Amino acid sequence: MGEAAGEAIVLRPGEGRPIDLGAFRMSVKATREDTGGAISLLEAEEPAGFGPPLHIHRDAAEPIYVLEGEYIIFLDGRELSCPAGSFIFIPAGMAHGFRVGTKASRKLNFYTPAAMVGYFDELSDATKKGDVDPAVLSEIADRYSMKVIGPVPEGYA
Repeated sequence: MGEAAGEAIVLRPGEGRPIDLGAFRMSVKATREDTGGAISLLEAEEPAGFGPPLHIHRDAAEPIYVLEGEYIIFLDGRELSCPAGSFIFIPAGMAHGFRVGTKASRKLNFYTPAAMVGYFDELSDATKKGDVDPAVLSEIADRYSMKVIGPVPEGYA
């Protein structure tokens, strides 16, 4: 994955295992196995207007750090503009979603304790086969303690 020094992890710019999700890309920086379950870390590069439906991670908190661009975060009944340099902490069990602003953006997604890398791997495999049945997407989410609630609220960017 990168150059290791003892039990430390060192990744240089551009390093990490890629995950192709069609509309966007992720790079795995740290997994459960790498960190003894403490965290997982993925870097996401997403196009303008992209975003998932509202969802909940039942087993992990999701800290996010915005590297480039802007994310509109929806959480706890609030819609928040988060430009580069913003930090967002989403506790386990809190419903949330986001939309990328008007230009492609990049962020770091942490999960603590470690979670979700397998979800994105399975999602990548499923989307490579073409249109994915929503029931299959729901099964994948369930396996990774994620509950999809539905679309972001009307009027949400």
